[in-house]
Amino acid sequence: MTYRTPGIRKSVLSLALLFAFAPLGLARAETLDQLYEKAKAEGALSIYTGAGPAAARANGDAFEKRFPGIKVDAHGGFSNVLNADIDKQINDKKITADYVQFQTIGDYPRWDKMGVLLHWKPEGFDQVLPAMKDKNGAWVALNFNPLLYGYNPDKVKEADVPKSALDFLKPQFKGQLVTAYPADDDATLYDFVLIEQKYGLDYMKKYLANGGFFVQGHRDVALRVRTGDKPLSFDMTNGSQTSGPNGNLKIVMSEKDKTPVFFTAGGIFKNAPHPNAAKLYLSWQLSKEVQGKNPVIYSPRKDVATPPGMPPITSAKFANNYAGFTRDAEKIEALRRRYLSMTGPVVNFSTVP
Repeated sequence: MTYRTPGIRKSVLSLALLFAFAPLGLARAETLDQLYEKAKAEGALSIYTGAGPAAARANGDAFEKRFPGIKVDAHGGFSNVLNADIDKQINDKKITADYVQFQTIGDYPRWDKMGVLLHWKPEGFDQVLPAMKDKNGAWVALNFNPLLYGYNPDKVKEADVPKSALDFLKPQFKGQLVTAYPADDDATLYDFVLIEQKYGLDYMKKYLANGGFFVQGHRDVALRVRTGDKPLSFDMTNGSQTSGPNGNLKIVMSEKDKTPVFFTAGGIFKNAPHPNAAKLYLSWQLSKEVQGKNPVIYSPRKDVATPPGMPPITSAKFANNYAGFTRDAEKIEALRRRYLSMTGPVVNFSTVP
C-alpha cells in the first residue's frame, strides 16, 4: 500500500503558516491576569462614563479593589456633556482619557473615522450580538437596557397598566406621565421615534396634551415614578424595579409594541496614556464576573443568564437597532430639534447624583 504523506505534510505546513500569519484579531484574547500584569506597570487609569458621578466613582473603587496598584481617575456625568470634553482632547491632540463608556453611540463611528479609537477585542467579544459592537473592535456594548413600562403600584392599579403606547394617552393618566427629554437622551429619542413610526407623527402632541412631563436622565425618571410624583412611564430601564420606604416601582413589557433597547459601549483611545489598564478595565467590565453579578440586569453577552421571567436578548420582542439609529448624525440632530420645539428647552430638575 502506498501512503501519500508528502501531500499531508504539505497541508499541515500550509495550515501552520496560515495560523502563524493570521490577523491578530483571530488570536485568543488575553486573560484578566495577563492584562493585570501589564497594567500594574502603568499604575493609573482615566475613565469617562455616562453613568453619573457616583456610579463612575463606585466603578472606579470596585476596580481598584479588584486590581490593587492601579489608581482610577473617574469622570462621570451625562454622555452628551462629557463627549464634548473628549472632542476637545482630540482636537487639542492631548488625549488624557484612556477609556470611555457612553450612551451616545453615534460618537464611536465618528471617532473611529478620525482614527483615534483602538481596535481591540476583549475576551467575550464574540458573545455580543453584532448589532451591539463594532466588527473591528473599536467599541463593544457593556449592557443591554430595554426601555420598559414602569409604574408605581400605590398609584396605578395593575389592571390599568398600559399594554401599548396608545394606552398612555387615556384620560385617566393625565398629568401622571414622565420620560426623559427625547431631545436630550438618545435612548428616549429612539423610543419616541419607534412609537411615532407605528402610531403616527401626532403622537407627541397627544402625549403632551395628556400632561407628559420631561426630566433629564433615566435615573430621575425612576425617581419620579418610585415616589409617585409621576407614577407612570414607558421610558424605564429594567434595573429600576424596587420596593421599600422610598416608594415602589414595578416594570412590565409592552404586550403590543416592540421594546426598544439601548446600551452604553466601551472604547479605548489609540493614544491612551494607560492602554493596558484600559484594556483590563474593558475586559473586566465585559467579563462574566461582572456581567453575571446582578441577576435582574440584562447582559449583552449571549452566554449570560437572562433575567427571570424576561425574554432572551435575541427575542423578536426587542427593537435592537440603537447603533444603526444613532449612526446618522444629521438625521438625529433634525429629530432633536423637532422634539425640542415641542417639549421646550431641557431643564434639569434632578436631585439624583
